Amino acid sequence: MEIFHSSSYFNLLLPLLFLFAAVSAADIYSDTLLSLKSELTDVNGSLKDWILPSAENPPGKIRACSWSGVKCNTNNSAVTGLDLSMKSLAGEISGNQFAVFTDLVSLNLSYNSFSSHLPAGIFNLTNLTTLDISRNNFSGHFPVGVSALQNLIVLDAFSNSFSGSLPAEISELQNLKVLNLAGSYFRGPIPAEYGAFRRLEFIHLAGNLITGSIPPELGKLKTVTHMEIGYNYYHGSIPWQLGSMTELQYLDIAYANLSGAIPKSLGDLNNLESLFLFRNQLSGSIPAELSNIRALQSLDLSDNLISGSIPETFSELKNLKLLSLFYNEMAGEVPDGIAELPSLETLLLWNNYFSGNLPRSLGRNSMLGWVDVSTNNLSGGVPPDICANGQLFKLMLFSNNFTGGLSTSLSNCSSLVRLRLEDNMLSGEIPLKFSSLTDITYVDLSGNNFSGGIPMDISKAQKLEYFNVSRNPELGGTVPAEMWELPNLHNFSASSCSLIGNVPSFENCRSISVVELSKNSLEGTVSESISKCQALERIDLGSNNLSGRIPEELASLPALGVLDLSHNSFDGSIPKKFGSSSSLVLLNVSYNDVSGIIPSGKVFRTMEQSAFVGNPKLCGEPLRSCPGSVAIFGSRGVGKLLWILLLCAVVAMFVTLSVMGIFYFRRESKGQWKMISFDGLPQFTANDVLKSFSSTESMDALLPLSASVSKAVLPTGITVSVKKIEWGAKRMRVMLEFVTQIGNARHKNLIRLLGVCYNSQLAYLLYDYLPNGNLAEKISVKREWAAKYKIVIGVARGLHFLHHECYPAIPHGDLRSSNIVFDENMEPRLTEFGFKHLLELNKDSFAAATSTWDAGDNISVTKEELCRDVYSFGEITLQILSSGRLTNSGASIHSKSREVVLREIYNENEAGSNISMQEEIKLVVEVAMLCTRSRPSDRPSMESAWKLLSESKIQMKNNPTFEAAG
Repeated sequence: MEIFHSSSYFNLLLPLLFLFAAVSAADIYSDTLLSLKSELTDVNGSLKDWILPSAENPPGKIRACSWSGVKCNTNNSAVTGLDLSMKSLAGEISGNQFAVFTDLVSLNLSYNSFSSHLPAGIFNLTNLTTLDISRNNFSGHFPVGVSALQNLIVLDAFSNSFSGSLPAEISELQNLKVLNLAGSYFRGPIPAEYGAFRRLEFIHLAGNLITGSIPPELGKLKTVTHMEIGYNYYHGSIPWQLGSMTELQYLDIAYANLSGAIPKSLGDLNNLESLFLFRNQLSGSIPAELSNIRALQSLDLSDNLISGSIPETFSELKNLKLLSLFYNEMAGEVPDGIAELPSLETLLLWNNYFSGNLPRSLGRNSMLGWVDVSTNNLSGGVPPDICANGQLFKLMLFSNNFTGGLSTSLSNCSSLVRLRLEDNMLSGEIPLKFSSLTDITYVDLSGNNFSGGIPMDISKAQKLEYFNVSRNPELGGTVPAEMWELPNLHNFSASSCSLIGNVPSFENCRSISVVELSKNSLEGTVSESISKCQALERIDLGSNNLSGRIPEELASLPALGVLDLSHNSFDGSIPKKFGSSSSLVLLNVSYNDVSGIIPSGKVFRTMEQSAFVGNPKLCGEPLRSCPGSVAIFGSRGVGKLLWILLLCAVVAMFVTLSVMGIFYFRRESKGQWKMISFDGLPQFTANDVLKSFSSTESMDALLPLSASVSKAVLPTGITVSVKKIEWGAKRMRVMLEFVTQIGNARHKNLIRLLGVCYNSQLAYLLYDYLPNGNLAEKISVKREWAAKYKIVIGVARGLHFLHHECYPAIPHGDLRSSNIVFDENMEPRLTEFGFKHLLELNKDSFAAATSTWDAGDNISVTKEELCRDVYSFGEITLQILSSGRLTNSGASIHSKSREVVLREIYNENEAGSNISMQEEIKLVVEVAMLCTRSRPSDRPSMESAWKLLSESKIQMKNNPTFEAAG
């Protein structure tokens, strides 16, 4: 009986226990979420409403159901969803709380800054159908246990910092439809098990560090419609088995180091709309079988090694919108059928070997928006209806053999933004009606045979930024009077055009930075109103018939770097204000009637005699000395003066030779010391320099061979950096030739070699001493984007000068952050340029032993060095953009998707929503990636890289991919 009563009592208590447990469980949800909140950093207060109210909670209800990001079931008795995305949260998640949320079906932690390991406790949420941890900083290996989530449909781990291999265990999730592991630093091969998914529709593995071959098992993914596995570093070719993925609509294996031929089996992908295989090493011809993919809208095979011609059967691709084949080795004619494609919007064929005419009907039957066939061997006329449908915004035909006049459809092509027709054989009048071209920003017609002058209505093109008609010798006409009034014009080039008349007044000059009008027949004077051109950086008026005085206002322009007035009839003196210009690099007044004394100033010490010759009345450094004391003696006393000067010179020479004789006698074991001074260093003797190094006159004691650079103070107090090298007597001549070339290289972004003191065994190179340190010391210093951009541009300018404005070209050879120093204005200057090459010249095996340094086989050696310089520039640029975080990243950066790279660098530079800054950053990153391509032949020259950078604002407008040369 007692047992019976006890049992009855327990039966009555059991429901109460369940009710108490239910009430307690409801509280556990809220308490657990508060525990999770305590682990997080919430700088924006996104979870500020996660608090417990003072009022008593209704029985069976969860307090947290009203909190932001928390989703409950219909009666608020269980938490079914947790969305913490885009809340600027950070910290490490322990995962201890997840065991409570047994009913959770959706967990979204994306767009935050969570770090450390992904908690394995997440895999206890066995009811999850969606798990999104994308755009965080989870690191370490992907944890074991994900196979427990058998209900999972979506797994998104895009853009994290995982290490180790891709988790093969994911293949056990047979309900999975979306798998995104892109941009997360996974390594190793793609697991063959990934071919076992049965319901997968979307797979994205791009932008990791994946290697190995693409597993043919992926061809078993019969349900996948979207596959992105590019931006990795595979070995081998594209598996033909991928042609079995019959539901595939989007396939991207770009930038993946693939080789071999494009499989013909891809032509069996009847549902494929987009095929992206660009930036690989694919070879062979394009399979005609691709014409079977009638659904195809985008085909990008650019930047490969593809040869052969465009298949004639491509005319059957009636849905094709994008055809991109640029940067290959293709040849033959462009099939007429391409012009018949009704959907074609973008045609990119540049940098191949195509020949013959473009289809005459191109543009007539389609909505063409972008055509780039530049840098081929195309000939004939420009298709007359290329803008017939009024959608064309970019037309790039430069560097071909096009002839005849421009099509009339271009005259009123109001959609046109960018027009590049330079370096062809086009003729006739320029038919452009600028009053109709309301959106045009860039026009380059240079290097043709146009006539009839510059259209007078060009002042109507209010958005025009760049205009170049140079090297059209029969153009004629005048410079339009209102040319400088265009509000956005940066560059106006019309050299060698047979222009006549005056240079227009600069009264309303606003944004112009480059004016090139050399080799014309312009007359008159340069208006003083040029002072209004505060953005002017370069003006070239050389080889005209201009006269009058050099406007003093030019010396006050804050950005003016190059002023060329040579081969004119200017008279008067050079304004003294030029001597104090902080921006001027070159002032060329040669072959005029300029008189007086060349102003003193640091800027003039960097210029050679060639900038001042041809002016008989001009004197001073670097020309002859001015005869300041002749007038004292009168005309009859000139002879006496000459005798006195000669006597003084003889005495001075005797004294000097005596001192040097004693000095050299003391050092006869090493040969006689000699001195070469370049522009900027007074004509010291070797004795003067050697004495300044040490009071004991011992050069050897100054610099041990282990030291690279030391500081010394020369006579008159000049402080220099000194670099010591040893050379053999047999190598001295060829090395001295190269040292002389380095000494004559003058540019605002190069450190100056002031002189060299040498004998048959040793040489001491004397450089400007710059006390503001180098980039390696300052790389991690917090800088605004504008300051970083200035450094990148400065380095590019200096390297461009060495490669393309020095003859022969000078390879830097050792471009790194420690060899970029800063002057007093924090302008970057390259140092150590040419030094590595100089040391190579000293080796017995070097081919220059019996000839000048740039002869014979050395030319190919130099080309290799120039290519290495370009690569180093790309790496330096990435270091600058990332404040030193990306070092030696040239190879690895290509294994990541561009989106990931850009996001990281946007964040580093706090670009936020600043579209203009983002576009500049985007362009600089693209240039850096071009420069760090693995194949040297694929890298741009520094001229191309510099041109891309200098046209940044124009380049990025409507430009989802790169054009041929900017």
